[in-house]
Amino acid sequence: MNSVDAEAATPRAVAHRVLVLGGTAEARALASTLVAEGVPVISSLAGRVSAPKLPDGEVRIGGFGGPEGLAAWLTGEGITAVVDATHPFAERIGASAAAGAAAAGVPLLRLERPGWADEREWADVDWRPVTSLAEAALAVGRLGERVFLTSGRQGLAAFAGLTSLWFLIRCVDPPEPPLPPHSEVLLSRGPYRVGDELALLRDHRIDVLVTKDSGGSMTSAKLVAARELGLPVVLVRRPARPETNSVTSVAAAARWAIEQEVPGT
Repeated sequence: MNSVDAEAATPRAVAHRVLVLGGTAEARALASTLVAEGVPVISSLAGRVSAPKLPDGEVRIGGFGGPEGLAAWLTGEGITAVVDATHPFAERIGASAAAGAAAAGVPLLRLERPGWADEREWADVDWRPVTSLAEAALAVGRLGERVFLTSGRQGLAAFAGLTSLWFLIRCVDPPEPPLPPHSEVLLSRGPYRVGDELALLRDHRIDVLVTKDSGGSMTSAKLVAARELGLPVVLVRRPARPETNSVTSVAAAARWAIEQEVPGT
């Protein structure tokens, strides 16, 4: 258990309610920790993934209608703290969360796992950093002919014009066109094992990997495999996020959320 999980939970007053944004593993772990601590928590999922893994506690699926809609919802639901634990590349909801929480006067914390490129463990990967999928599309043609594309199902149009390359596209749900004309779609959800990733790269004769700097361990096995095979990794760096308080661990986020409890409740 985390430090906040110390003893058997005692229910807290419903006046303290925490909203956790995101369907990430960290968001689910945070919800579980808060539920175990007796803190009323609502987890909000965007609804873009079919059959998502649901966290403990109350769950809400769908958007809020922008910052104004979020601010109104926070006020109406009596939310006293918001933790933005969305995916590092979910920049729209990040901006909406910052603006909506500020408008409602509700404290906000960002929970974000470290990026791979910033961790010493991955220092010897052959990184080829870029700032966008469009820039990644320009880079791959200079690095190989058979591409393992693991950047998710959105934004694949950036690669649709690369007619001389072959792509293995891995994502959770079926992608929408346009797609690269020479490609195979592999529907799969992590976590992945290094041995399986090595076999996948070898069987498809992959010579370059494209991924976003998502961080975490769910999909990091592909980096181990790419490093072992000496493959270049085109890495899309994370977009800028609004300035706000942030932590990198679930335990720290749970402590913060509990500390926001309204005095006297």
